[in-house]
Amino acid sequence: MKKRLLVTVSSLALVMSPFVFAEEDEYEYIPTPTANQIGDLTDDDRDGVVNARDRCPFTPEGSLITNDGCGEILLEEEQRQLRILFENDSYQISPIFTGQIQTMADFLIKYQSASIEIQGYASRVGSHQYNLTLSKERADAVRDKLLSYQISPDRVSIVGYGDTILAANGNDELSHALNRRVTATVVGLSEEVVEEWNIFSIIEK
Repeated sequence: MKKRLLVTVSSLALVMSPFVFAEEDEYEYIPTPTANQIGDLTDDDRDGVVNARDRCPFTPEGSLITNDGCGEILLEEEQRQLRILFENDSYQISPIFTGQIQTMADFLIKYQSASIEIQGYASRVGSHQYNLTLSKERADAVRDKLLSYQISPDRVSIVGYGDTILAANGNDELSHALNRRVTATVVGLSEEVVEEWNIFSIIEK
């Protein structure tokens, strides 16, 4: 048993002998080459896209980005409408519509890029010229109420259609009441940059 172990150790020594004496060999020293960096690899917003080809250099950190370094945008759309009715030959706003106008004002405050066109109408009672003026006065009244909520005047415009566009074609009192109106539709758009997620991200349910 001891003889086998001795032969094995001797064999290893014989096999390793070239490595043992390798220290005596001499080689010419070759310095490590320095990489020649041609382009600027700076990435100021740390999104993984270098400044040289980053088309959106101020992308928020953690955003899910495209190959051009721009964050992926999620567009959200929200809509609000006004529909206010008036008494015959009047442009006074009934108190029951005050809450509707305030809701529209809140919507315009939320979406600062949105503007509103207030459209006034009249029923076919009286002359066309009188109804045109009355429809504008109704739209003006709603505009003034909106401006009282600190909405910028340049975001609110009016137009009067008189009795040229009817909501109801009848000649009864109900049809006339539906035609004495002010309407408006506003679309608010918001943009949100999609965030990059990983296994540690928390998704709200």
